[in-house]
Amino acid sequence: MLRVGLTGGVACGKTTVGEMFVRRGAHLVQADKIAHDLMQPGTAVYSRIVEAFGREILNSNGTISRPKLADAAFGKGRTAELNAIVHPVVIAEEERWMKNVAAGDLDAIAIVEAALLVEAGRAKSYDKLITVTCSLERKVQRFATRHGMDIDAARREVERRMAAQLSDEAKIRVSDYVIDNSGSLKDTEKQVESVFRELRSTAIESQG
Repeated sequence: MLRVGLTGGVACGKTTVGEMFVRRGAHLVQADKIAHDLMQPGTAVYSRIVEAFGREILNSNGTISRPKLADAAFGKGRTAELNAIVHPVVIAEEERWMKNVAAGDLDAIAIVEAALLVEAGRAKSYDKLITVTCSLERKVQRFATRHGMDIDAARREVERRMAAQLSDEAKIRVSDYVIDNSGSLKDTEKQVESVFRELRSTAIESQG
């Protein structure tokens, strides 16, 4: 099985690219989805986050508000504190997922999509690393559309989140492949197809 990391900055289109790989036969898990599940009321992660950041981050039904948590972490320089709570548990779940994939298909391409993959020191845990990037203007446009924000507010939020992450350039330096998602979906599909062919070849060769 080929272990692949898929990363990139805020609103660069990682999920869209990941879905393109899935349509070609790859297996995909999203670190953000794992984290979301682990933050549900009654879990150990939930308890630790509420203890650290206070009940002000909760919705009226007791669930964690992701926007409020982001404000408390990104906005107040406490990103490392949040990551220290969430990352180890998410990584353990990712490893369990990959073992299950390998058990069912030794030639599989197992992709973990994670925005903070490099920041978490996980770059060398994968056989191949892909970084998705795009222009700042495209990031701002996507973020505004996704969250129903005006362009100026979206730009401020994107820049705030970017400041809490490694730059695209830093991620690219440790990556095996780069997919530029600034253009059309057709252009991105072509890049994904090219990378997938190489990943498939590598996965088969690794089984000898």
